[in-house]
Amino acid sequence: MNRRKELVEQYKEMKTEAGVYQFRNTANGKVWITSTNNFRSINGKRMMLDMGSHPCKELQADWKQHGADAFVIEILEQLKQNDNESVYYDLKKELRKLEDKWMEQIRPFGERGYHGPEVNGAEQ
Repeated sequence: MNRRKELVEQYKEMKTEAGVYQFRNTANGKVWITSTNNFRSINGKRMMLDMGSHPCKELQADWKQHGADAFVIEILEQLKQNDNESVYYDLKKELRKLEDKWMEQIRPFGERGYHGPEVNGAEQ
């Protein structure tokens, strides 16, 4: 097997690490929480902020005002993978439940975060 095919096979066999993380603004304490099916994609979110194209306008404005050095990226929890292949596993659903748990715990709304207003305990 040539080297390229070997590397492709190694890549396919690598387990991705999914979970919930946050961008925390050290200047004002606000946080933006989200989930990902691959923690390696966090650099893409950081690049969006650097390029000025992040969909959260308030987070984008603070990134521009305070600079990248004012933010820390913290993994809140890694999703435990289901190794039992005979049981159906909905990754997207499990990530949503994990993200909801952290949204409830940290409550990043209003002055505490970059998420929209909260109504009856749920984000809008």
